[in-house]
Amino acid sequence: MLIFVVQTLWLFIDDLAGKGLDFETIFKFLVYYSPKLVPIVLPLSVLLASLMTFGNLAENYEFAAMKSTGISLIRCMAGLFLLHTMIGIGSYFFSNHIITYGELKSYNLRRNLAKLKPAIAIREGIFNDLGQMNIKVKRKYGEENRLLEDVIIHEKTEDYKNRIVIKAKRGELKSKTTDATLQLVLYDGNRYEEIIGKNYQDKMRLPHAKVHFEEYVMNIDLSKFNNIDLSEESYTSTYRMQKVNQLQVSIDTLQRYFEEQKTVFGNNFIKKNYSSQIKTVEREEYVPDSLVTANILNVVKTETKFKRRQLVSSAITDVKSILRSMENKKRTFFVYQKMINMHKMTLLDRFSLVFACIFLFLIGASLGAIIKKGGLGLPMVLSVLIFLSYHYIGIFGKNAAEDNSISPFLGSWISTIVIAPFAFYLTKRASFDEGFVNLDFITVPIQKFFKKNLTSK
Repeated sequence: MLIFVVQTLWLFIDDLAGKGLDFETIFKFLVYYSPKLVPIVLPLSVLLASLMTFGNLAENYEFAAMKSTGISLIRCMAGLFLLHTMIGIGSYFFSNHIITYGELKSYNLRRNLAKLKPAIAIREGIFNDLGQMNIKVKRKYGEENRLLEDVIIHEKTEDYKNRIVIKAKRGELKSKTTDATLQLVLYDGNRYEEIIGKNYQDKMRLPHAKVHFEEYVMNIDLSKFNNIDLSEESYTSTYRMQKVNQLQVSIDTLQRYFEEQKTVFGNNFIKKNYSSQIKTVEREEYVPDSLVTANILNVVKTETKFKRRQLVSSAITDVKSILRSMENKKRTFFVYQKMINMHKMTLLDRFSLVFACIFLFLIGASLGAIIKKGGLGLPMVLSVLIFLSYHYIGIFGKNAAEDNSISPFLGSWISTIVIAPFAFYLTKRASFDEGFVNLDFITVPIQKFFKKNLTSK
């Protein structure tokens, strides 16, 4: 857990550094985020602990002493198997209650921290939210990155509409981004403002004003950025914050809405693009009887080549427009289907973790009894290799399930399904005191062959 917590600290260092946070706030964030690490840490811990424990017992001939008194390996594992079953069941309740609560707290705390002192150190290439405005710069350079290039500012009005746009070729920060007031000087640019008309006719004319400037000084108030309630919880309904019963309701609601949207789009598409049916013509209108009876493009009735080309060009334009509409809707439906799949996988992960703990215990205990090696050497290496295989199979499965390449059920359970046969196979071989793999069917014939040939010579 300590290793993964340190990794988390480095992962979110950009969100925590440069904002004057005290140790209590950082510690609180790590505590809230730590429950999310349990589904990763717990299987690895179970595997490593079982492999080290049974490896030590086998190395010290404890199993030999047990077997001499009639106690089998399966009987030795029975109590721990029951314990790990209880740990697995406990992990379900932990995921359903503690992890969801920790996600709620850590997500909201992280969003609130993002509003503090925009160590905003205005990032290049993206829009940075500064309260009543958004600012984007192409490049920062000079001493302490105070000089800006290609500045674009969208300034919000009192009704929170984006009616003012400022563009400048160059800019300069006269004060630090940690000061209460940020002074920004723009050079060689234009200010565009959409003017609200007093009556309907003025609004329809869309009046606007444009002003060119050589130098424009802006004072941006940053005091509000530090007046943030870090305990505020504005986000309470993301899928990672929901319990099993809430996820079931959300999945059902999303699926029903998704099906309705597909039906509505299909009906509207048919009405819009197939409102006029293809007209048929009589056979006698054509001289050869072998020609088709349907006048598909109505080209036959036209008398000039100009009209024919115009009809074909119009048809091509219509088809391209339809294809663009289909592609746009396809992307929208893909995003919606991905959201449904992520809800399903979050629900299924709560159950797959139960069996992962059990199967990884069986693998660790059986492998420890087979290799007869304890300590932190070989068991640590084997544990990491087995866990990484289990973990990355799960990641690949979930990535495939997100874009609907495979079902969400398979995406969540594939890693558990893969390790299950190995767990039973290793348990069987360890119970019969056999090695990891029996290669006698290969080595014995080779030995017999060489022994026969050498004897004959």
